Amino acid sequence: MKYISTRGGISPLSFSESVLTGLARDGGLLLPQTIPDVTAHLGAWRPLPYAELAFEVMRLFADLADEDLRRLIQKSCAPFRHPEITPVRAVGPVHVLELFHGPTLAFKDVALQFLGNLFEHLLRKTGGELNILGATSGDTGSAAICGMRGRDRMRIFVMHPHNRISGIQERQMTSVPDANVFNMAIDGTFDDCQRIMKDIFRDLAFKDRYALGSVNSINWARVLAQIVYYFYAAFRVMERTGAFEVTFSVPTGNFGDILAGYVAYRMGLPVRRLMLATNENDILSRFFNTGVYSQGDVVPTISPSMDIQVASNFERYLYYRVGEDPERLSRLMKPFASDRRLAVTVEQGRPVDPLFTAAAGNTQETLAAIRRVHRDYGYLLDPHAAVGVHVALREMRAGEAVICLATAHPAKFSQAIIDATGADLARHPVIDGLKDLPTRMDVLPAALDAVRAYMEQRMGGPQVRATGADAARSAGRPQ
Repeated sequence: MKYISTRGGISPLSFSESVLTGLARDGGLLLPQTIPDVTAHLGAWRPLPYAELAFEVMRLFADLADEDLRRLIQKSCAPFRHPEITPVRAVGPVHVLELFHGPTLAFKDVALQFLGNLFEHLLRKTGGELNILGATSGDTGSAAICGMRGRDRMRIFVMHPHNRISGIQERQMTSVPDANVFNMAIDGTFDDCQRIMKDIFRDLAFKDRYALGSVNSINWARVLAQIVYYFYAAFRVMERTGAFEVTFSVPTGNFGDILAGYVAYRMGLPVRRLMLATNENDILSRFFNTGVYSQGDVVPTISPSMDIQVASNFERYLYYRVGEDPERLSRLMKPFASDRRLAVTVEQGRPVDPLFTAAAGNTQETLAAIRRVHRDYGYLLDPHAAVGVHVALREMRAGEAVICLATAHPAKFSQAIIDATGADLARHPVIDGLKDLPTRMDVLPAALDAVRAYMEQRMGGPQVRATGADAARSAGRPQ
């Protein structure tokens, strides 16, 4: 499998090259040249435990030797606290896919435990180094730091919007003392962090000199790891209910998680609908209801990981929307770069995309969903999952098997639980253990030059980068 850019301006890369590249050199996002049709494999895959299913899915996209891929998957699953890794629970009329059993209690652990082990594998093979730059709206940062902390040949720099994530999310990142971890609190929004990150990656001389890599979902390996749990959840729910297809309700900010579901659908997973659920930052739900993608101002909410107005992975979806034509995509994206607005053609009376149902839930609706589900079914939702459940309960149809993604443990958002239920019900020993730990972070302005200077001071001289043919050969398969 080779990887290409949505903008069409690079030669195809191997999987290993794409992992170490992050953002494509032409400014686009990397995607596999083709998406495999796995319809014939669904029956054989259905009973597989999580790690074995992950191997079967990932081997279709990766250039790693089978024994290396199996080992990396097993190592990545080991820190999870549930034997199923991502179990599915019946909660009233819906099924909840619990993605919070990893070390930092968020769905990002699924991908970032794998990515950390994959980076280490590739760097050990090539003798290269990697300086990882990431931006987080809450959960990506702590999961990335957990996956990269203390590893040889790596430094990780994470930007988060200062005072715009939960206190627990901040403490999970800033209480990590390892010398290869650097926390940057940016005086701005997550969109500012993401803009700075992309601008740095577009500076190809800087990127090459310091061997920059990405842990954000612009890195295709992140999306790949998340595809697995869509298959896993669908198989479990179809087995329990006898359904022939399933619907997923996905709380969405940066479009990465729901993109994994979209790719699973294109691979042949029997998905009836993808419910895209947003909070007050509803740029994505507005697009799928109107065909217009128009940036507004970021609104702080109780579901901060979704407080995003520019969704990085949306470009990957648009690439398929325009028939995998990079020239058409570039023309479509051009007005957004200047006017922060783009539009697609929608036939009169037709949906923007019949696969997607999109809706938003505001703060009061989110709190009401937490309260209702706890009262009626004895189950606690975090405020992100509650947005997805709110939309699912409003939009689901009779007889539809709906799987709601629970992206974080409610203990990470204890104040929202208190506000919803009137009681401090959400506790977890991982969170309780953070209270007395010392923290460290550096507050920086939302300026490209300030972030770049901060990184340069801590990276030292030019790095030896593990890319190109060396990375492909070292992965264990021919290029």
